[in-house]
Amino acid sequence: MIEKLTQNAIDTSLQALNQDADTLWSIREGKLFKEFKFSNFITAFGFMTQVAMLAERANHHPEWFNVYNKVAISLTTHDVSGISKRDFDLAKEIAQLI
Repeated sequence: MIEKLTQNAIDTSLQALNQDADTLWSIREGKLFKEFKFSNFITAFGFMTQVAMLAERANHHPEWFNVYNKVAISLTTHDVSGISKRDFDLAKEIAQLI
């Protein structure tokens, strides 16, 4: 069963996720959020394709937005109306793509 994380668990997980990151994940509007910037649209779209494959395999799909070389990703677990371990697990996999 999926459970909504407490604020303390979110803070701890966020700190661990950002430990080795160049740009940080944050909490924005109650969702795990990060914006990625690439050299051009093709690279950004390729990244989105890789994330789509990860998301499909995990059956956990991001909310995202793309303009030219920028991709903004928000992760939340709709089943619990908040952030769960699933969001952090997918964020970790996304971070490994960079």
